[in-house]
Amino acid sequence: MAGLENRRARHDYEILETYEAGLVLRGTEVKSIRASQVDFTGAFARFENGELFLENLYVAPYEKGGYTNHDPRRLRKLLLHKGELAKLRARVEQKGLTLVPLKIFFNERGLAKLLLGLGRGKKAFQKKDDDKRRAVERELESW
Repeated sequence: MAGLENRRARHDYEILETYEAGLVLRGTEVKSIRASQVDFTGAFARFENGELFLENLYVAPYEKGGYTNHDPRRLRKLLLHKGELAKLRARVEQKGLTLVPLKIFFNERGLAKLLLGLGRGKKAFQKKDDDKRRAVERELESW
């Protein structure tokens, strides 16, 4: 499952659960995503009128798109089953939980999918502890 990964998300958030959601995209967005022209900085998902939308994901305009190009930071609808949406909504309403995009990829049928993580923000000392732990693990592996 190769794709574009939001490496910052696992550093900033403790990921509790992951969900695979479909993305509603325009043609020029698909071409830009295939060309790896995506920036996850500040992207998150939120509920609006019972539907889930991905906000603030930057997909660069397609260079050969012309007048049909998309708005780079437009709202993009996420597709999940009704039961999953209800479960997610209940979890997000808990204090401190956020929906963050972890990865965009294309499945075997060529459809764009988003791996969405339900996470809790880490404090600065937790991030430092994780960095120290990873450094020790790397050091032990090199032996």
